[in-house]
Amino acid sequence: MDSDQWKLASLQYLEHLGKLGIRHLPKPSAKLQDMLVEWKSVDPVIKPAVASKAKPPSTPVTSAPPAKIPMGPPVESPWLTPAKNPQERTAALSELKVKVEACRLCHELACQRKQTVFGVGPVTTRFVMVGEAPGAEEDRIGDPFVGPAGQLLDKILIATGIPRDQVYILNTIKCRPPGNRVPSDSESENCRPFLEAQLEILQPDYIVCWGAVAVRAILGTTEPIGRLRGRFHWYKKTKVLVTYHPSYLLRAPEAKKLTWEDMKTLMRELGTLKP
Repeated sequence: MDSDQWKLASLQYLEHLGKLGIRHLPKPSAKLQDMLVEWKSVDPVIKPAVASKAKPPSTPVTSAPPAKIPMGPPVESPWLTPAKNPQERTAALSELKVKVEACRLCHELACQRKQTVFGVGPVTTRFVMVGEAPGAEEDRIGDPFVGPAGQLLDKILIATGIPRDQVYILNTIKCRPPGNRVPSDSESENCRPFLEAQLEILQPDYIVCWGAVAVRAILGTTEPIGRLRGRFHWYKKTKVLVTYHPSYLLRAPEAKKLTWEDMKTLMRELGTLKP
């Protein structure tokens, strides 16, 4: 056995004893002692392994927790452009809509869509509602939230005291994913500039994120909705409220009471919640 093979065999022997929980080793031979000294002085990788076998750590080593994705700015930050008047907003949104209609970045979505779904509502609104992606009915008509989920959204808004005609409604994704599947990360990233441009033009006071896809796009976090709801977050100078998507509420009616609590948080902020 040559020197390198001897070193490898000795190291494997020490590691094996360590796995067996044997901490008190017999005194190594003079040759092995010399080689251990040599390793410590010339091999920075083997050195900590040898040291750990000679003196095991007093506390177990645990891996570091995964880094959390930031949830957006902890405080308000400025918009990139000055606020526009209604005429300027209308013109800017019309120009942006043309760009959305011409987009082909998501090949699958562009090939299967009937039309893009840009967004509807007053350009001077205080409220923007952000959903996930168009469904079949939205893809057919061209407006967001017009299917069953949209009907439930209308009821929620009426109960909240904010009529739909006072709200600008849009989706994170402007094209319908086939089969109404959840949009992929790349599809969300492709649509992000359009979403951010819409918000920059509108500069609302409040944004409500309906569902996890909207939360990731607006707040930049994968934290579950259950940990984010019930309080306001920030996007630029806009307060952001997080709640469950109406389509989820149709599947899980028991969650409606949680969404109503979130709406009460908004009403309390507006001073319209009756005692």
